[in-house]
Amino acid sequence: MNIIKSRELASMLATDHPVIIDARGGADALERYNQEHLENAQFVDLETELSDKAADPASGGRHPLPQPDDFGKFLGTLGIRPASTVVVYDDKNGANAAARFWWMLKAAGHEKVYVVSGGLQAIKAAGLPVTAAVSDVKPAENYPIENWTLPTVPLEVVKDVSEKPEYLVIDVRENYRYQGEGEPIDLVAGHIPGAINIPYMSNLDEEGVFLPAAALAAKYKLAFGDIDVSRVIVHCGSGVTACHTLLALAEAGLEGASLYVGSWSEWSRNSLPMAKGE
Repeated sequence: MNIIKSRELASMLATDHPVIIDARGGADALERYNQEHLENAQFVDLETELSDKAADPASGGRHPLPQPDDFGKFLGTLGIRPASTVVVYDDKNGANAAARFWWMLKAAGHEKVYVVSGGLQAIKAAGLPVTAAVSDVKPAENYPIENWTLPTVPLEVVKDVSEKPEYLVIDVRENYRYQGEGEPIDLVAGHIPGAINIPYMSNLDEEGVFLPAAALAAKYKLAFGDIDVSRVIVHCGSGVTACHTLLALAEAGLEGASLYVGSWSEWSRNSLPMAKGE
């Protein structure tokens, strides 16, 4: 289990006393957190703490991963230890920074980390206590991380396999961005040749919560066909919302797909072939 509902969170808060992480992105992330967050939740910033923004976007994309040991030091400041139960949510239905934090903690080898389906909206709807107060944190030692343990692929590999029939590259961005009809963030519109489009929002129902595991499994098994999950590569604009689909795959029992961290933000800055339309 990687995804929990708000009612499961209520039970967990009473029994497991988890470390609660409110992960958000955007220039006003801290401001939104300060307005309201789940009681005892600690703020984590996608832009400064879950990414190495000093890197060149042409070499790693807009949200490259930090070094593992730097992330380990950061986890220590949050009081997260290898034995900790960690619950993470965001205010984007788990589609943004929460999924990225989940992936990074899993890639650090952590076992007990859960994303709240529906995010802050579902937490509030369940009547769980929200506040503007910031809780004190008891730091832990640096979390021991030597390498990211979940599979990632660099640009060179994607370039080599994207049009090979034995591989599957999934672009999880909104369909209009995939088709090249518009691009609100990166410099060029379009998609990686050979990639198919399964928007990350299709992992959610009309209420903004994750589909049941069986429904997710059926959807992605149909998309994979005869391709083994180890030959599936998932990307988005900058390696963030791709983690939402990797979370959905894990919940569906289809673990082993690779994350292309640089994603379209890297690909589109390197004079590589680009496609438009379906």
